[in-house]
Amino acid sequence: MDRTHTLRARMRAPGALVHEGDFFLWASQTSERFDAAAGNPPFIRYQSFSGETRGRAQAEAAKFGARFNGLCSSWAPFLVGAAGLLRSAGAMAFVVPAEIGHATYAKPLLEALCKHFDRVHVIAFREKLFPALSEDCWLLHCAGFGGRTDEILLTALEEFHPLEAPPESVRRISLASWRKSGCRLRKFLLPERGVRLYDALAGMPGVRRFSEVGHAGIGYVTGANDFFHVRPTEAQFWGLPPQLLRVAVRKGEQLPKRRVDKEVVGRWLANDEAVLLVHLRGVDPLPARVREYLDTDAGHEAKDTYKCRNRNPWYVVPDVKTPHAFLSYMSGLAPTLVANEAGCVCTNSVHAVQLSPNFDITDVQRAWETPLCQLSCEIEGHPLGGGMLKIEPGEVANVRLPLQQTPASRADTTILEETITEARRWRHYA
Repeated sequence: MDRTHTLRARMRAPGALVHEGDFFLWASQTSERFDAAAGNPPFIRYQSFSGETRGRAQAEAAKFGARFNGLCSSWAPFLVGAAGLLRSAGAMAFVVPAEIGHATYAKPLLEALCKHFDRVHVIAFREKLFPALSEDCWLLHCAGFGGRTDEILLTALEEFHPLEAPPESVRRISLASWRKSGCRLRKFLLPERGVRLYDALAGMPGVRRFSEVGHAGIGYVTGANDFFHVRPTEAQFWGLPPQLLRVAVRKGEQLPKRRVDKEVVGRWLANDEAVLLVHLRGVDPLPARVREYLDTDAGHEAKDTYKCRNRNPWYVVPDVKTPHAFLSYMSGLAPTLVANEAGCVCTNSVHAVQLSPNFDITDVQRAWETPLCQLSCEIEGHPLGGGMLKIEPGEVANVRLPLQQTPASRADTTILEETITEARRWRHYA
């Protein structure tokens, strides 16, 4: 806590004892124990949550049995640290980000809490708890410190209203079911009949995980996109050899619905879009006109960027591949799988999809557009804010693809579609 917030806290609660300093340092040294803990933990992203403070946080969490990786935000070890300060039978209640429903570090957090409390209860709100924030927030209530439980209680509410006690309406999720879901609570916000049907269909022989069909990974990282991608007129002006230029998909909005073919590429080039990657891997010596381009002011600027100055030679963009397809990883309605018929490359703004042998992109696209797969994307992906759905490579790997016809009735299709709609409501997609 900094001095400004310390003074504000003392003004609001003049009779309270207010500590100023590093919470994790204080927690590791104090002998005080409490009947209850409540609050709004610090939401510091992993990029800024570093150094000695992170080290102390991880050490305190480890004492409690929670081991967090380097991508963990501050709020998770803070909750564990607070729990460790409770007396027997104590309780705690905190505001938590909705990340508790899908983040990888939610697993060690909830596992640890279930080992130390009689009751672990997550209360989710579809309407934003804090409308001015892009972050969705839920509530966490744990009671009976010193006990343990083999289930997580989940309450899904439309909006927040003050209550004198935790809601009685709960969905009891066994730890076994939660683990089977990939340790993601978001799935259990959806209608139970939709989840049951999804699980039944996902387990059928003709349904494959995406990881069995192919691999989705990030595209290349240039370090200076505007320098390494040029327009056709710029390439002509600088005299850059055509054989050193690759047509690239730079962002998801660039993708058509079904395929990138010669006609699509022709439109990009005719519109003089900056889609030509200057690709210099294996080129030695460099042509004179290329050296001139690299020696421009823009080239010197690019050379000084973090990525470029940490590779040798700085002008060779690594990991440039020609995938079978592209996959949007930040989407509104749904992620789009687009065949790469023109042999383009792509930046890390989209996923590059490489199919395993014996799988055809047309068959995979057909499966991708089914209600079962679309619901799987909602379950395996996660909200990004503003109604967007983000799906990371590890999440894509778990998406279910019905490559063979599944015996789903019209009624089943209706249930799947209703469940998809509800999933989109929870991520605020209008």
